[in-house]
Amino acid sequence: MPESPAAVGAPPRTGIPPAPRRIALARLRDFALVPGIIAIAVVGQLVNPVFLQYDNVINILQTMSEIALLVLAQTMVLVVGKMDLSLESTFGLAPGVAAWLTIGGGHSLGLLPSWTAVPVVLAVGVVVGALNALLIVRFGLSGFVVTLGMLIVLRGLLTGISGGQTFFGLPDSMLYLGTTLWAGIPASIWICVLLFAGGIVLLGYTRFGRSLYAIGGNEDAAKAAGIRTDRIVWIVLTGASVLAALGGLLLSGRLASVAAAQGNGYIFTVFAAAVIGGVSLNGGRGTLCGAFTGILLLYMIQNVLTLAGVPAQWIGALNGAIILIALVMSRITSGKRQT
Repeated sequence: MPESPAAVGAPPRTGIPPAPRRIALARLRDFALVPGIIAIAVVGQLVNPVFLQYDNVINILQTMSEIALLVLAQTMVLVVGKMDLSLESTFGLAPGVAAWLTIGGGHSLGLLPSWTAVPVVLAVGVVVGALNALLIVRFGLSGFVVTLGMLIVLRGLLTGISGGQTFFGLPDSMLYLGTTLWAGIPASIWICVLLFAGGIVLLGYTRFGRSLYAIGGNEDAAKAAGIRTDRIVWIVLTGASVLAALGGLLLSGRLASVAAAQGNGYIFTVFAAAVIGGVSLNGGRGTLCGAFTGILLLYMIQNVLTLAGVPAQWIGALNGAIILIALVMSRITSGKRQT
């Protein structure tokens, strides 16, 4: 029986949509929170006309930019299938150690010249990330337990070196990025946007980024495909800690101080932003564009609540509720059990 013209040379029907369509749908999911951001902007303007004024918008973006680096770091870690709870403590300890070593008097040692403060901050991030990677990758320990223990250790170290007090009189090198303006916009906003843009390119358009998704999706399969999984996880965990240290530097520079409790509790907001931005806790799924819209939405909500005179403790309760709701929505839409 002769074949029909439609069957000759036609690709088999597999029921799988063409790749360009899948890519387009994935890109649309990156902007799933944009309608919510627009809605919050409208509500905020109705609550208080100050909300959309330039100074308030810049204030939202600057205060967001510091913790946004934690979101960037955690998203990279989650995509590769790991979890780092210690980022919030690195956020406080790294600038705390720099202040302890470069400021004289009080609980500070003043052993190093002031120009070394920024390199010390970044070096602390490298050391913490390398320790996490050593225990998780080399010794095969649970990432959750390791980073939880590291969180407690780092928090105790900051309290110990500071004597439970706040470091003041920071060197100019630590103040620069948190206080200076580039083209009339705070430097921390520029740094945040540039790092997210670089991260988006890295995850979406490079072999290294594809390796992260492969490892997060199925580490054994990634190894079988020739991906050097251990080395990549080392790089991600170390880089995440450096980003956390840099975020702490931005906050310390803006406030001109390092509090003994700096960063405490930030990890809850970080996870909330990542999860509502579409990042999977199971690894292998999520984008930095989605994570960025997640943290932006959270900070817009917090600002609206502040302008409306809502007590600060309700903001924390809201973050917890958002995490729970987002987890339920993620479970329903993905059909995958979260562990």
